[in-house]
Formats: sequence, structure tokens, C-alpha cells
Amino acid sequence: MPRPDFLAGKTAVITGISKGIGKSLTLALLDRGVSVFGWGLSKPDYTHSNLHFVTCDVRDEAAVARAAAETLAHTGEVHFVILNAGLGHFSPIETFDFAAFEQMMQVNVAGAFLTVRALVPTLKALRGGHIVAISSIAGRVGSPQGEGYNTSKFALTGMMDCLFQELRRDGIKVTTVFPGSTATHFFDAIPGVQVNDKMLDPAELAESIVHVLDTSPNYLIREIEVRPLNSK
Repeated sequence: MPRPDFLAGKTAVITGISKGIGKSLTLALLDRGVSVFGWGLSKPDYTHSNLHFVTCDVRDEAAVARAAAETLAHTGEVHFVILNAGLGHFSPIETFDFAAFEQMMQVNVAGAFLTVRALVPTLKALRGGHIVAISSIAGRVGSPQGEGYNTSKFALTGMMDCLFQELRRDGIKVTTVFPGSTATHFFDAIPGVQVNDKMLDPAELAESIVHVLDTSPNYLIREIEVRPLNSK
């Protein structure tokens, strides 16, 4: 059963909140009384009294340090860290652009690493908190032309497993989310794939993630895998 007073008053850092899963999750948490600090390059097209946008390129070590300092100066503590920023590029291996490969590794992997490293001290000070990584089914199984995106998501999956093992004794939860195809702008730049009504609804996925966060201190949902029942 949801506990309406558990999430209210807490603070979350979410990377990549301008659209897609990040936007849906931000709105869902705001609705539950959570203050959200959104880190990213693109300012969202929506506002809320408990929403604070912090300009940050998660690939940049100094920028992440500044974003963490700005966030903590404003709120003092962070309870939830949601690693949502990510991008994908797909191409046959023989024509795969190495710059695109590097960009995915920087955003999807290094960005998650830098964000967690900057914020884990405040979670340890709380003797609690929750880190959630939005991975992908691509972080569990390979796919044609996914040598870049899948590699980055497999790396993220491994990183989260290490963090789970390292931080559980500090009372910090670590959860990895593996969504299947979700109706977001992710597919805009992928040739031959169109968003359709058989894909997951990002708002419904966000509610599942809220449920993961809304659990008692000794109850951890370590991983969740969500797929469309019938995909096109």
C-alpha cells in the first residue's frame, strides 16, 4: 500500500527531465510532494514551485561538481538520485561513427558515474536514500546495430550491480530499471522505427518507478523489467 506521507518532503535529483521518461517521472514525483532538481542541458517546457532546473552537462566532471554544490546549497540533502540522461545511436558496425560511440559512453556511462560519485556522500550522511538507473532491455540482451547503445547500457547495468554491493551496508538502495520500447522522442533519430500505441506509456512506467521509491527502508526492489505485452 502506498504511504502518502513517505515521499512528501523528500528531494530528488533527476538527470534529463526535459522529455520522455524523465519528464513523466518528474511530474509523478512532484505530484507526490517531492522537490525535484533536474540536471541537464535543455530546460524543461513545464514549471512547478518544487521544480528547480540546474544546467549541467553530465559528461563534464567540473559541471557535475558545480551542479551538486548548487543543489546541496539549496536543499541541504538529497534522498533520491535518478540516472535518466541518455541517448542512442544505431548503425551497421562497418559505418558506425566512433564519435557517436564515444558520446553514448560519455552520457550513458560516465554521466551516471560522475553523478553518483558527486551525490553519494550526502546519501551516506543520511544513512539512506535510493539510486535508480534507467537502463534498457538493451542492457540485458544484444541487438543488431547496437554495438554502441547496448554496450553503454550493459556497462550501466554492471556499474549499478557494483554500487548495490558497495552501498547496501550504508542503507542506500540501488535499483536498475529495464524498460522495453517506450513511446518517447528516443526513436526520433532511429531510422525505420516509429512511436506507436504498442509501446510502453512513459507515464505508466513512471508510476512503477515511484512505487519502487515508495518502499520501507529494508525493502529493496533491486531490478524491474517492463515490456510491452504485444509489440509491433
